[in-house]
Amino acid sequence: MRCFRHVLYLCIVLTLFSLVYVFSQLAYTLEVRDRWRELRGAAHRGLDTGLPLRKTRGPAGPYERMHREGPVKEPHDERNHLAVVACGPRLEETLTMLKSALLFSKKPLHFYIFADNELQGSFKKALNSWPHIARRKFNFTIFPITFPKDNEREWKKLFKPCASQRLFLPLILQEVDSLLYVDTDILFLQPVEDIWALLSRFNLSQLAAMAPEHEEPRIGWYNRFARHPYYGRTGINSGVMLMNMTRIRAKYFKNDMTAVPLSWEETLMPLLQKYKLNITWGDQDLLNVIFHFNPENLFVFPCQWNYRPDHCIYGSNCQTAEQQGVSILHGNRGVFHDDKQPAFRAVYNAIQKYRFGEDLEKSLLEPLEESLRSTTHTYCGGAATSSPRG
Repeated sequence: MRCFRHVLYLCIVLTLFSLVYVFSQLAYTLEVRDRWRELRGAAHRGLDTGLPLRKTRGPAGPYERMHREGPVKEPHDERNHLAVVACGPRLEETLTMLKSALLFSKKPLHFYIFADNELQGSFKKALNSWPHIARRKFNFTIFPITFPKDNEREWKKLFKPCASQRLFLPLILQEVDSLLYVDTDILFLQPVEDIWALLSRFNLSQLAAMAPEHEEPRIGWYNRFARHPYYGRTGINSGVMLMNMTRIRAKYFKNDMTAVPLSWEETLMPLLQKYKLNITWGDQDLLNVIFHFNPENLFVFPCQWNYRPDHCIYGSNCQTAEQQGVSILHGNRGVFHDDKQPAFRAVYNAIQKYRFGEDLEKSLLEPLEESLRSTTHTYCGGAATSSPRG
């Protein structure tokens, strides 16, 4: 009988602790929602656009389009929506990425540029200076870097400065239905609409798409070193992330913090608090944790859409790139700017030097092929020259 009473008391204590936790989560949820209402207002007050906003009836300006159009909600919007986050010495790299998106895309684009205060004016000046042949293909909106005030320093110092901003895009861009996020060190070698088309391949559960971190488990990072849950066999890389943000905002995610599924905004801060001492790659690690517990919500696209030095540094291990060519080149670890991977640097230099309006074949593709021939002594250079030409 005494043993039974002890068990009963223990159950009561555990129940009380559970109730306290649930109520604390509810209080946190209400507080977070209030904070994000303030943040969205602050972000929109601080934004800058490539064109003036209309105050009279007529065709919508870029800001109005951002808030009224989306590829699912209003099918007549033909724009693909591309977001990037840039802080510190990333101006030129980001502009080169945006240039590559325009060079090969046929559909118009809307750029959402999240930048620190020092870069915002430079972005606006540079993009407005591009010739009409380029300007007619895109609009842009510049946002300040925006984090919840109570935890701003913690989010800012996570991995690289401002990198974790991407986690908050579904909360800030409330009226944008779908979005392609890319890191600054990305180059498009195929039209943006090609990867955008993958949205139509999502099943009813899927709400985001990324590529595996590694194709070859023997050289994988997550499966050998991670101290936290991660997606699949080798984890996912978030440098190229395609999102149905309407679904993200509506979804309640399973997690290992509470038996109650949490919304995206409810999940982020508790997740950081739990794993901040165990993560190495910042927000990418947090995304791995989220999709570890919600694998049915992730569409995994092939490595050709996020091709990195890891796919060729020890020999080619991206089969789809061998068969179909590289669609998006990701120069992580600074390889666009050093001599460690000359093939990656050759592609970056060729696109950076190209001027809008010049003959694409003669002024970009032919010089690039010549530069790549001098890199065939490297595994990545050999893979580049042997890949099918798009």
